[in-house]
Amino acid sequence: MPRGQLVAGRVTLLLASWCLGALAIAADSRAVSAIDGPLALHAIDTSTVPAQPQPSSLPAGWQRGAFMEVFVRAYKDSNGDGVGDLKGLTQQLDYLKDLGIKGIWLMPITTSADGDHGYATTDFRGIDPAYGTLEDFDELLRQAHARGIGVVMDYVINHSSRDHPMFASALKDGPASPFYDWYVWEKEFSAGWDIWGKYPWTLTPQGNYFGTFGKHMPDFNFKNPAVLAYHESSLRFWLNRGLDGFRLDAVPHLVENSAKDWNDQPESRRITGELRALITAYPQRHVVCEATANPQAYAAPDICGSAFAFGLERNIVNAAKGDKKAIRYVADYFTTAPQTMATFVANHDIFAGERLWDQLRGNRAHYKLAAASYLLEPGTPFIYYGEEIGMAGVKGLDGDEPLRAPMSWTGDSKHGAGFTSGKPFRPVAPNGVRYNVAAQLADPHSLLSFYKSMLALRNTLPSLASGSYDAPVVQGRVMSYRRTLGVETSLVVINYGTRSGTLTLKDLQSRAAYAPAYPHGDKPVVVNAQGALSLTVPPQSVHVYRLQP
Repeated sequence: MPRGQLVAGRVTLLLASWCLGALAIAADSRAVSAIDGPLALHAIDTSTVPAQPQPSSLPAGWQRGAFMEVFVRAYKDSNGDGVGDLKGLTQQLDYLKDLGIKGIWLMPITTSADGDHGYATTDFRGIDPAYGTLEDFDELLRQAHARGIGVVMDYVINHSSRDHPMFASALKDGPASPFYDWYVWEKEFSAGWDIWGKYPWTLTPQGNYFGTFGKHMPDFNFKNPAVLAYHESSLRFWLNRGLDGFRLDAVPHLVENSAKDWNDQPESRRITGELRALITAYPQRHVVCEATANPQAYAAPDICGSAFAFGLERNIVNAAKGDKKAIRYVADYFTTAPQTMATFVANHDIFAGERLWDQLRGNRAHYKLAAASYLLEPGTPFIYYGEEIGMAGVKGLDGDEPLRAPMSWTGDSKHGAGFTSGKPFRPVAPNGVRYNVAAQLADPHSLLSFYKSMLALRNTLPSLASGSYDAPVVQGRVMSYRRTLGVETSLVVINYGTRSGTLTLKDLQSRAAYAPAYPHGDKPVVVNAQGALSLTVPPQSVHVYRLQP
């Protein structure tokens, strides 16, 4: 059978997988040869998985609520081995419900070779044993759904681990392997390539293979129909179990056409649209894409439908510090951006910035302004675990590791901060003695209490979750806008300055009254006969009003 036709039917191939850890690196840093090691049999399930859509038990519109991005390894350890797991996350679902979370994004939980972040996948249809079993996954879904919380998971579609049995077969047998054409190979040296300052090709005895993110994660060949068919079946594997959707990783990199045309190619957009259509054919499923090249384009309904709003996050942080140019950017963003953008202020990748606490140097006033900025605007907000309590990054670690410390559930940092009864796999946050869940639940003025207030507004005022974005105004360092859904209109006012500011709005409904929704100590305000409303706004404060019918 030609390699490009290896698709439908149950194809379970037993392969000898060897240790690829011993790699000889040539002087030019591009030559790699495989050295055989201990043998272990692995099964590759490439069977076709048919669609089995089932009705969703989640409330309509759950996708418009706030999500929590969870690194399972760092969230809650249920068995004392120092590594978070699915059972631990399930134990904390009541906390997330009480916070006001409507969705969970699971960073990769499939079996991987990296032993940490999970983006070097070795089995696209299996749970990493460190996190539990498929039964644990099913129970997490059941318990989350019972609380009205949807669950989406990372799907790393661009590449596999070089330790994946498919790639091991290709590297061992070359073109004779049924999986050789599943990856991107060239026989000759390919000049002119530079991806983020690195050469993406790795030389082996079987040819040069391509890895956008390095030689340890070879790219799939999406010009081979068998590859797309395999991933479509793998997506259905999870959807058929009741998963509520996916975060599709690195979709602008699915197809590279040349050293010049390697990023965000038309083929990548087309494939992403096909994946979105497959996923949303299941009732009430959600798709969000990582597409740093052109996020707003990928948020189009015929491509991904939602994409992370890269670029907005740094302006939110600068606006919180009082930068006038950034305040204007934040005010104007949703005048042109799709309202399906996924908003955030920090995540698991250091290129998006340090943890919010570190970006703002622990300034609590700035912190609350940043949170309000994206939790009250349009878009689907994604909170990074620990952000809601002001968790700091761990100093002295490499790469993304400072962002991925164990969650601070208690202030007992000497005994795992409530994350584990054993030794944490990574040091806990340095400010966890004060900034932890237990302490902040007891403090009505804590960051956690503020996040709960913002999410309560979003969950009780439909205009804030799904309404239009109208009449953004910036006067000095005071920003305001209105959001309307049906007969409900909310007015949001934020003063980023350290001094009181005056806001004057015009062309409003004469004599209209706005009742305070936040904070509770505010007084109602009334538009004058000429349709103008003047407000004195306290420094570094957030105010939400609701138009009275």
